[in-house]
Amino acid sequence: MESSFTSAGLIGRHDDTRVIPIIERISAYLHKHRIETILEQSTAELMPGHKMKTGSRHAIGEHCDLAIVVGGDGTLLDAARTLSDYEVPLVGIHLGRLGFLADITPDVLDKCISSIIEGDFIEDRRFLLRAKIERDGEQIGASDAFNDVVVHKWNVARMIELELFINGSFVSSERSDGLIVATPTGSTAYALSGGGPIVHPALMALVIVPICPHTLSHRPIVIEADSRIEIAICDSNRDQVQATCDGQISFGLQSNDRIVITRKRRFARLIHPAGHDYFEILRRKLRWSTNL
Repeated sequence: MESSFTSAGLIGRHDDTRVIPIIERISAYLHKHRIETILEQSTAELMPGHKMKTGSRHAIGEHCDLAIVVGGDGTLLDAARTLSDYEVPLVGIHLGRLGFLADITPDVLDKCISSIIEGDFIEDRRFLLRAKIERDGEQIGASDAFNDVVVHKWNVARMIELELFINGSFVSSERSDGLIVATPTGSTAYALSGGGPIVHPALMALVIVPICPHTLSHRPIVIEADSRIEIAICDSNRDQVQATCDGQISFGLQSNDRIVITRKRRFARLIHPAGHDYFEILRRKLRWSTNL
């Protein structure tokens, strides 16, 4: 059967040599089916002596119609942020524990990749967030987030003070350990640990979860995805606050800084094997079917 794809980028977890044999297997399969491959540069550094064509994330985005990511959910989060502007579909191969995003295991790799290449798959479109850091009316930093944007304390024992605005309306002021703004994808990550709800990934919604609020009536809320969220750092804070995107990109914050969070207009495209079942993954990850 003719392939649904003509070129594929290969991205591996940059600090884990376990990706090497898996990437070699995938590369051999793609070569056999005459699918051009580009090995990401940082991944190539793990594989001295390889004979694959290498390129940057930009090159993969520009030239590939598929990206295969080997590692785990963290590796896929990173790839999703950098490749969403190109809308390249992503396939996740996880190492170790089952991931919410990287949902193909090495033991079924050949079967799943074969089916996907032949066009037998499910595509899942997920939106991302765009966070901008403003200081004295000027933007000093920005990042995308696939899971969440978290404003949180660091290296201190006391709480921080924040003000929350949604679409220009004042919502609350609070003293807490921080605030999580999560996509449906991120609702099963830090937001879930903080007591937030699980939101199905097909919904266009955002979850706002306070982290250990001083006032217990501050509860998680769900709002529409196109909302504009602003978090103001109150003047009482002294260099003890950070904003973190997906737990991977951090910005130091000062008193009176503002974090503006909106929905990114381009989507991340996830490719799953045929028969993919979101609720089956929830059962396995959260052990809902385990008899205690």
